[in-house]
Amino acid sequence: MTTEAPAVASCCSTTKTEALESGRENLLADAGCCGGPVEHAAEPESDAEHQHGYIDDKSGYLTRMKRIEGQARGIARMIDEEKYCIDILTQVSALTRALQTVATGLLDDHLKHCVLDAARMGDEDAAREKLQEASDAIKRLVRS
Repeated sequence: MTTEAPAVASCCSTTKTEALESGRENLLADAGCCGGPVEHAAEPESDAEHQHGYIDDKSGYLTRMKRIEGQARGIARMIDEEKYCIDILTQVSALTRALQTVATGLLDDHLKHCVLDAARMGDEDAAREKLQEASDAIKRLVRS
């Protein structure tokens, strides 16, 4: 009997089971954490070989995400308290902009680190793959 290895999202160690259990199915839909398709994820690289571009500002990203969580809870509270529609929409707009700022920062870090590292390694296929991931991520950001 063969056992199938868990599907790992590219650029992270999230397994399919972990993503489903944590409610992060979006990682499995069509992209990993940096925009790469889940099904073609390569063996995880060691920390000595590759460090994700956002690592240098990880605490900043976490702080922003905690603030965004608070904004989302605030919007839910406004709805629960039946606040004025326009006031809620204003907060939704602020929340959306905050998420877009995180997304564009992550994309910038991906380009400056993951894509650039792949190009420097001289592996043309890996470089093309990283560029395609970035292009796909940009398309998703533009659609949202």
